[in-house]
Amino acid sequence: MPNVSSPLLPDWIAHWAATAPERVALLADGHEWTFAALDADVTLAVRRLASLGLKPGDRLATLLHNSAGAVVLTHAALRLGATLVPLNVRLTDGELAWMITDSPSRLLIAEPRTSGLAERAARAPRAPVVVSLSDALGVGEDDADVEGSANLSLMHDPEHVLAVIYTSGTTGRPKGAMLTVGNFWWSAIGSALNLGVRSDDRWLACLPLFHVGGLSIMVRCAIYGTAAVVHDGFDASAVNSSLDDERITLVSVVAVMLQRMIDDRAERPYPTSLRCVLLGGGPAPLPLLERCARLGVPVVTTYGMTETTSQVVTMLPEDTRHRPGAAGRPLYPNAIRIAEGTREADAGEPGEILVKGPVVMAGYSGDPQASARTLVDGWLRTGDVGFVDDHGYLHVLDRRDDLIITGGENVYPVEVETALLTHPSVAETGVVGVPDSRWGQRVVAVVRLVDESPVAPPNASELLRAHCRSLLAGYKTPSEIRIVSDALPRTAAGKLQRGILRERIAASVADGDV
Repeated sequence: MPNVSSPLLPDWIAHWAATAPERVALLADGHEWTFAALDADVTLAVRRLASLGLKPGDRLATLLHNSAGAVVLTHAALRLGATLVPLNVRLTDGELAWMITDSPSRLLIAEPRTSGLAERAARAPRAPVVVSLSDALGVGEDDADVEGSANLSLMHDPEHVLAVIYTSGTTGRPKGAMLTVGNFWWSAIGSALNLGVRSDDRWLACLPLFHVGGLSIMVRCAIYGTAAVVHDGFDASAVNSSLDDERITLVSVVAVMLQRMIDDRAERPYPTSLRCVLLGGGPAPLPLLERCARLGVPVVTTYGMTETTSQVVTMLPEDTRHRPGAAGRPLYPNAIRIAEGTREADAGEPGEILVKGPVVMAGYSGDPQASARTLVDGWLRTGDVGFVDDHGYLHVLDRRDDLIITGGENVYPVEVETALLTHPSVAETGVVGVPDSRWGQRVVAVVRLVDESPVAPPNASELLRAHCRSLLAGYKTPSEIRIVSDALPRTAAGKLQRGILRERIAASVADGDV
């Protein structure tokens, strides 16, 4: 008997296959699936996975780019009672080998583009069996042809861990966040109550499905009974074409993606069918938000992380233009508070952002010590710094680990990056603190200029420092600005990797290249 306080949830794909079988569920790989067709493919994949030895309670690792197959396997793992472990295709075999050992999984599903990487990574101890995506899906087979049997579970325990998603590793070694069926359910409910749901909604997923931002779109659309449109990866021109031609109503991106979309569009307005662009992945640069406002782009800022099953704070669509710089208010029924040391911060006072609610992960897989440090008295310690204004809106400042303390003054890198991005010659920038014998730390910026910029080295650095000095206090102005030609290091989800920037600067100092 289910616990009355946590009732079992019906399988969402099976529900919509029975309720609205001809409704479009998925567009990917140049094809379209109704809920009935998707349900049939999920059932076949469940039986195929069972015939390969996957059992309820096992973990299923995947090393896949975005595709219909990746979507099918997500729902098949849940229906079999297994746990999905989606792995980042951009990692090295050594990095993946550590995750495979840490998981551990029974099977590792790879595609032709990742099969070599999977085979190398799977040489680790307790390695899973590597299986091709086509074999895992039972491509070319009828349901009756698949040997073995599986107990298809069409009722799901909210406490069941649907996925273990490894954090982006922007600070320290990645940890496997255990996200439950209930986490994804409440994430979908909170978003629906904030943005609404329409039967003709089409949510474009150009974020990777091995990232919580992409995976949550898949689950959310399945819960709503709406269509998910999956792109193989991010291409600004392809996304813009899809928004124009495929009646997309919602899309989730990070700042660098949105910037490239707008640059590619060359000031052409977006279609009225696009009702919301969810912008996450870090504090939104004010110049970008101002540009979106001028162009009428329906941006909604968000704040979230892997450990909160994607967004946990989101703006109301009607509030974004009136509160620039704010991430929004907590999605129902979650809560946030700001802690400064052992006390609760006052309104407007910066401190660590704490989150509580049903979207918060169950903990880190195989790491009770990290779980205990992060989940304290029911609150998730995010490690991010922000403040709540007098109206209850969260403003995210930065990662606590990225905070720069120079001469006893706090400098938030995002504030300096925002100032630099107001200069028309700056395409992207990252700001870090480096050790300094006099001040403790000094502020260093790395900048990539726009193509054909009128500002060029060696004058660019001093001109940009003067620009910052006109907008910021002296102690916030970078003591050094390094001009680079390559794109700055980012995670697969588009987050700036400041740790890598610090390592590169330290290495150049050690080599005498200052």
